[in-house]
Amino acid sequence: MCGICGVLSSTEAPDPALVRDMLGALAHRGPDGSGYYRDERVALGHTRLAIVDTVGGTQPMTGRSCRSSGESEQVWVTFNGEIFNHVELAAQLRSRGHVFDTRSDTEVIVHAWEEWGPGCFERFNGQWALAIWDRRTGTLVLSRDRFGVRPLFYTRAAGQLLFASEVKALYASPDVPRELDPAGLDQVLTLWSAVAPRTVFRDIAQVPPGSYLTFRDGVEVERRYWAPSFPPAGAEELTDLEANAEALRTTLMAATRLRFERSDVPVAAYLSGGIDSAVTAGAIAGFTSAPLHTFSLRFAEAEFDEGGFQALMAERLGTVHHDVVVSERDIADVFPQVVRHAESPLLRTAPAPMFLLSRLVREAGFKVVVTGEGADEVLGGYDIFREAKIRDLWLRDPAAAEAAVEQLYPWMHRSPNQAPAFARSFFSRNLSPDDLAMSHRPRWDSTAVLGSMLRPEIRSPGGAADSVVDAMPASAATWDPVARAQWLEMTTLLPGYILASQGDRMLMGNSVEGRFPFLDPHVAELAGRVPAEHKIHGMDEKHLLKRAFADLVPEEILRRPKQPYRAPDAAAFFAGGTPDWVFDVTSGSALEAAGVFRPDLVQRLLEKARRTGGRGLGNTDNMRLVAVLSTQLLHSELLTAPTSSAAPPAPLTVFDTTLETTGLEPTGRTSA
Repeated sequence: MCGICGVLSSTEAPDPALVRDMLGALAHRGPDGSGYYRDERVALGHTRLAIVDTVGGTQPMTGRSCRSSGESEQVWVTFNGEIFNHVELAAQLRSRGHVFDTRSDTEVIVHAWEEWGPGCFERFNGQWALAIWDRRTGTLVLSRDRFGVRPLFYTRAAGQLLFASEVKALYASPDVPRELDPAGLDQVLTLWSAVAPRTVFRDIAQVPPGSYLTFRDGVEVERRYWAPSFPPAGAEELTDLEANAEALRTTLMAATRLRFERSDVPVAAYLSGGIDSAVTAGAIAGFTSAPLHTFSLRFAEAEFDEGGFQALMAERLGTVHHDVVVSERDIADVFPQVVRHAESPLLRTAPAPMFLLSRLVREAGFKVVVTGEGADEVLGGYDIFREAKIRDLWLRDPAAAEAAVEQLYPWMHRSPNQAPAFARSFFSRNLSPDDLAMSHRPRWDSTAVLGSMLRPEIRSPGGAADSVVDAMPASAATWDPVARAQWLEMTTLLPGYILASQGDRMLMGNSVEGRFPFLDPHVAELAGRVPAEHKIHGMDEKHLLKRAFADLVPEEILRRPKQPYRAPDAAAFFAGGTPDWVFDVTSGSALEAAGVFRPDLVQRLLEKARRTGGRGLGNTDNMRLVAVLSTQLLHSELLTAPTSSAAPPAPLTVFDTTLETTGLEPTGRTSA
């Protein structure tokens, strides 16, 4: 995994000093080396985390020959990610006359673009953010993988287009304004994340998942090559439960094996204590003879800890097991780093322990870890999917729906079945048979109240939820309610929070690559074609997955109540003492400088948290507090902090075609 950046100029060759500054801002994403390509129009930059073809995979990269034109070095690529089926694609391309100089998946991208053009993206099985510069046509292409595993941002400033894996690299240019975008902030405070192409930063966009953008002669064109899709409810072709379970097992095992074996460095696995990581770790243990290292996150507070289940699975698999125990104060101390890497306001502290877990992985000597992310979205694991079934049932049979509520939330101390009045209020709220987002209205209503803390001048007119619903395909009206809820999760929370703030950013903050078998396109396609009842059987979530791997996962894990990953929120900042940075970012002067929140409401919230030590606060107050602290940190750590002066990771390899015409030194490949 790596960091990428670049500049497309309409007037003159991009400034190499700017490119170097951008590379320095991305050093954590690729500490093993860096490089850039530069010609009279474009510069492509790259910081490398060497995983595949560690010797020959230096980027930016081109192909030795372009079969279609007979010209060499006409297509250049800078690439963050993995193309897991690169071996098979390279074989196809060789059979068509392409010549390879490396074993790198990056070179496969070059030749795949030459052979298939934009059709190559549909052929890739992987996770990527990449830029292709095609000198033959003067076209810059930016592309992102199907689910948005890898980030890619872009902006325009001073007659140039700039792009990068992280916003902090764009801010290496003094011409890019450092401001929050009210509409993006409204999306975060309603949907938990900004939804592509919007970001929380003014004038900065992100490439949507499953899309590619082309820039040529000042014209920008966006096209989608993939989007989540489901068959009409009741019209699914794959209706045999046992056959579907067998197919899921075969497909997921193949996806896991591909992500474990396509690496030239050792690969480890996460064990969370739940079924998802138990399946992926168990699959890996079944086809490797080398000791498998597993890593787990534990909590000092018993309410959040899943250590017993983690130890059970590690013992069953015979892994070399590592864990880190995170306290409330650990979260508070690391939170400024977490926000700087996340580059977004947060509503929960959950990314912080994940950052500490990836640090443990890196300290143990691993660059790559296989995880279970994506299983809940693809196979129906979240409570919001079960709630979708109940809310749909409530429209037709309220009595049956009320009975079904009793099967939910066994892990909660105060569950709706202990408070029927609350259950009726929660599940019957905003019900409409024509509402495609009926499943998500309660969540969005509860988070949207966070906007009441904003100053009037920064409050958006709203519409965050409506913009997402308006983007749903027309066919969604025919889908099962669970499928509609899955589409919404795959469009909002998954790319914007799970894979970003809690995923890529926390992993890459410690130079660790995550790999996600449940997001393999073959797994996702299969899961999208089966009936919703196979995913949530009655109220049993991820039923198909449990059936497929009943022999691999211990009964204690297979049948345990669903426990979402959570971490201490307000208590992290007040129960065990408050770090100085909290006072710094919430002072009157800091709140005035940021200009985001009403100081009177912030002080009232802080006083409430101090009185209780952060314990016993309601869900809304916990989210309010984390939102305030993270947004204020974002202002101090990113928007007003001095531009990083870090040098690009060494060695720095330069491919500069402009040097020949300036007489400074020959064209070609030089190392500095």
